[in-house]
Amino acid sequence: MQPELRHLRYLLAVAEHANFTRAAEELRIAQPTLSQQIKQLEKALGVQLLDRTGRTVRLTDAGETYARYARRALRDLAAGERAVLDVRDLSRGHLRLAVTPTFTAYLTGPLVAAFHTRNPGITVEVRELPQDRIEAELLADRVDLGIAFRGVHLPGVESTALFTETLGLVVGPAHPYAGRTEPLPVTELVPHHLALLSEDFATRRHIDAYLAEHRVRPRIAVEANSVSALTEIVRRTALATVLPDAVTRDHPYLTPVPLSPALSSRGVSLLRRASGYRSAAAEAFAELALEWEESARGHPIG
Repeated sequence: MQPELRHLRYLLAVAEHANFTRAAEELRIAQPTLSQQIKQLEKALGVQLLDRTGRTVRLTDAGETYARYARRALRDLAAGERAVLDVRDLSRGHLRLAVTPTFTAYLTGPLVAAFHTRNPGITVEVRELPQDRIEAELLADRVDLGIAFRGVHLPGVESTALFTETLGLVVGPAHPYAGRTEPLPVTELVPHHLALLSEDFATRRHIDAYLAEHRVRPRIAVEANSVSALTEIVRRTALATVLPDAVTRDHPYLTPVPLSPALSSRGVSLLRRASGYRSAAAEAFAELALEWEESARGHPIG
């Protein structure tokens, strides 16, 4: 018997869940059928792929090796299916885009709207993910493109510079610094209460590094995992926050307050897998994203 595609999917499902019952539920087949199919695969290959002796099922050394090739084969087949369906004139197609959360507040909307206007036949799937997850999803071929911060990326991830993002202190109308134009020494933040993005955001880690560098420990009164929630909180309280300048420009009730020294800027990049098939939709979106730097930042993209 020659292994079939279903055998590869079955083996990988069991390996992922470390359990036959949960894998069978995901695959929507009976557990005895799944177990029988795996045994058929092991018989065909002449090796034991799964260690069933412990409380959980795990891959043997031979199973780890085979699973690595199985994942690659399934990725290549999926890419081949997309290549067959891809239409070079962009009359139809599908784009899978991942972005880090802060970009949703000011970048994702204009880019996706402009892309849809140009290519209404392309369906777009947008996912908000932490940067490390974006790179992992790219390598697993579960997304086509990612927008994230420049830096050291995982092997196999290709980066193209898009633009530079700047961050600044922001207050609402109730804050005593509202309307201030004179630079505020960062040490004067100590007695003030801040509302910041939660620690799973790359932006928060950037802010924390800046504060630590200048030995400033203001009180963090509110943490939020949503930029929109943060802007509304600052709008209605005397709390200050730190946001990308592009977000502040989109909210007239928020006032930027210059800091001294200023927070360092960050490079924003378009990420994609260095090898593998690139659809016409992905190439078209990449071209559009590269226009962002030339489009007078903050203005609509045509």
